[in-house]
Amino acid sequence: MKLLRFGNEGQERPGIENKSGERLDCSAFGEDWNEAFFGSDGVNRLKSWLESNEAGLPKVDKSIRLGSPIARPSKIICVGLNYSLHAKESGMALPESPVLFMKASSSLCGPFDKIIIPRNSVKTDWEVELAVVIGKKASYVDESNAAEHIAGYTLHNDVSERDFQLNHGGQWVKGKSADTFAPIGPYLVTPEELPNPDNLRLWLKVNDKMMQDSNTSDLVFKIPHLISYISQYMTLLPGDVISTGTPSGVGLGLNPPQYLKAGDVVELGIDGLGVAKQEVVSWQ
Repeated sequence: MKLLRFGNEGQERPGIENKSGERLDCSAFGEDWNEAFFGSDGVNRLKSWLESNEAGLPKVDKSIRLGSPIARPSKIICVGLNYSLHAKESGMALPESPVLFMKASSSLCGPFDKIIIPRNSVKTDWEVELAVVIGKKASYVDESNAAEHIAGYTLHNDVSERDFQLNHGGQWVKGKSADTFAPIGPYLVTPEELPNPDNLRLWLKVNDKMMQDSNTSDLVFKIPHLISYISQYMTLLPGDVISTGTPSGVGLGLNPPQYLKAGDVVELGIDGLGVAKQEVVSWQ
């Protein structure tokens, strides 16, 4: 199943895309795709409800804006240096354990919304990533049970300001959390439609030039390990997002480095999770 949310920013309504590619308004279900929904076995309840109600649901025109497929999560947790070639291009050693950092939930936006270059930014960069969404509260989870806590998967552009991240002191979160720095979607795809997340092509283009083209088989730490590891340090709540890292090909790693500027267009995709596209604009 593919969950989506549509409508103007801040007024998104819940929907799905069915197997025929039609977008359907699920407002009559009475819930948004948020922590309460995921934490109450919402995906399975929705599937049962659709068996009797899908045929009568209003269609959503594909010209209508898509928001993030999940309402604002309590946490967006990112994993750094989790592709071997990306660690190499960053000039950093392969980590012995997952490198974690937070991304402010206020950076969340839709998959086709504009990326705003922050005020005083000089090094805004791109990062295509596979993100996993938590479906059941997770605390001290064993790796063997991690799959029970997955609601689904989605596409994430972990937009990053490298000068803020690396040269302003403190933690990476400074370079990760500006408004529009977390375009997510178009869909949340439930696990039965993505049986092997460890073998997915992921790619990103800037102005139609391929910059990143890799496969999740190159992940250093796989999703079950990440869920188990993170849950040792914090409770993962339903709807939380874990973004699993980016492959090589980011602007920071080029020689010379290349960063986004107003007018650029970023397009990215992952097998089974759809394609997103974002125009870059300057902060005003």
